[in-house]
Amino acid sequence: MTPQEMVERALARDGADDRVVIVEEGSTANLRFAGNTLTTNGVARSARLTVISVSGQGVGVVSRAGVRSQERLADVVAAADAAARDAQPAEDARPLVDARSSGDWAEPATVTSIGVFNELAPALGEAFATAESGGRRLYGFAEHTLTSTFVGSSSGLRVRHDQPTGRLELNAKSPDMKRSAWTGLATPDFAGIDVAGLDASLAQRLDWAKVRIDLPAGRYETIIPPTAVADLMVYLYWSAGARDAADGRTVFSAPGGGTRVGETLSQVPVRLYSDPAAAGIQCAPFVVAHASSRESSVFDNGLPLSPTEWISEGRLVNLLQTRHSAELTGLSATPPIDNLIMTGPEGGRSLEEMIAGTERGLLLTCLWYIREVDPQTLLLTGLTRDGVYLVENGEVVGEVNNFRFNESPVDLLGRLSEVGASRQTVPREWNDYFTRTIMPPVRVPDFNMSTVSQAS
Repeated sequence: MTPQEMVERALARDGADDRVVIVEEGSTANLRFAGNTLTTNGVARSARLTVISVSGQGVGVVSRAGVRSQERLADVVAAADAAARDAQPAEDARPLVDARSSGDWAEPATVTSIGVFNELAPALGEAFATAESGGRRLYGFAEHTLTSTFVGSSSGLRVRHDQPTGRLELNAKSPDMKRSAWTGLATPDFAGIDVAGLDASLAQRLDWAKVRIDLPAGRYETIIPPTAVADLMVYLYWSAGARDAADGRTVFSAPGGGTRVGETLSQVPVRLYSDPAAAGIQCAPFVVAHASSRESSVFDNGLPLSPTEWISEGRLVNLLQTRHSAELTGLSATPPIDNLIMTGPEGGRSLEEMIAGTERGLLLTCLWYIREVDPQTLLLTGLTRDGVYLVENGEVVGEVNNFRFNESPVDLLGRLSEVGASRQTVPREWNDYFTRTIMPPVRVPDFNMSTVSQAS
């Protein structure tokens, strides 16, 4: 069965008042390399069917991988119907999203192949040779996934989206394995990747690390590059559920009740927003919800998504909302969108220009092992990784030891002293889950390096 046939046959069966059917066809291609040598490559396919049945106000959700036959499809539908009949009324129950159809609904699911690396693979080979002659070893991987998602409902909804997702990670090490540097990027198609430039930046960082400087824990002026800013802002975004805020559970809860929507979080006029059509990081323009939670609702499947401001001119203007939570809070329905963009004032400097303008401070590469300490303040802890450098009089003078940090991204917004020029990047910690980001480098006058880490 094609994905479209699966949707239609699942919807045509008796046994429920309403249904939503989600079919996802995925394909993945990857390259992996170590010690300046390609080690593995391969392709894989996947398929998943999710049936959401509604009986009265009860909801049943059943999801299965590899459903290909009519018999298995019938089993999944029957199981979802039975679960709906046995369920308590769903508090987020709403009429299903109105009928509409994507113009390409009938087209076959799109797939990726190993050919997506036709430009990248030769460039990697050249980088391996350059690294070998320069006394470096390159490790890492390239991965490309293409997922076609089809969403249909008994209300007449028929929408689809084809989502390409690519990421490249490069790690360079010295021959004695004592010095390490990392870089990474996100791309929808692996076209025009400057592998030589990425390798050159890693070579420079390994050269900086030849000088070792030990520093104690403390608060330091710190330049945070876009990849680390992405990790912090993505965590802020994931924590911005309106319902939890309204219930007094999070950093976005207002004292005495309600939310902090309307409050100024940063004196610097930063903007944090999502846009399904943003160039280079396009994502699904409608809600895809496999289950209901405090931030999502199966009844919202297919709800159109539009550009949404989360922070505007430094002021919190929206939180993550379903149609149900929007009624509870009195705010607009603003469901999650699968990309995130942060910008500062026009004319922001590049990371290199920010380094050149630093009298004395630290330059991070990336953050790692980020964990939440306190949801009421969104205090996070984690480690620095693959290079923390000391900048003096506009130049990097050496690598310093790693630290454990304790910081809240919300609190950091209120202490920004500079926001640079935004560019597409990829979070180091969260890129298994969230790759589509555009972020600036930022400067913080007093980043809290709480303890020295023995990690290397």
